[in-house]
Amino acid sequence: MADQHNVFISHYGKDDEHVQSLKDRLKSQGYDVRNFSVDSTNHKNGRKPSDAVVERLIQMRIKWSKTLICLIGNNTHTREWVDFELKEAIEQGKRIIGVYAHGCKETAEIPDKLKQFASNIIGWNSIDKLGEMIEGKNLPIENPNGSPSGQSFVRPDISC
Repeated sequence: MADQHNVFISHYGKDDEHVQSLKDRLKSQGYDVRNFSVDSTNHKNGRKPSDAVVERLIQMRIKWSKTLICLIGNNTHTREWVDFELKEAIEQGKRIIGVYAHGCKETAEIPDKLKQFASNIIGWNSIDKLGEMIEGKNLPIENPNGSPSGQSFVRPDISC
């Protein structure tokens, strides 16, 4: 049985279909991944929780995760919650990996905090490497087309 990996997938809510595809692809490669992301579609009775409640929930769920994966879509860099999630992961010393959403490699802008603190950034077609990155291997940062960017950022191994 594969080791279980707790991750938090930071994303723009309208990119939900890419999150499920990402989880399915990891599962098909034999990785047992638990996603602790906040699901905005799951509010009881249609009531949205306050920002303070959402912040506490995000902080707690990132704490439970070893890795934050930021799904990079066309609007990800404009989302306040994505920025907050990245800030929390940085403060908590989590491994941060950026993955371009399918079809966004040429148009998506990388969030500033992700540019600064990602241990890896990969294209959608390089997703087969994501499992190794979640396990802690430091692979080179990629350009959107999948070629190595020449950048390297080594984060310390973090036990959660």
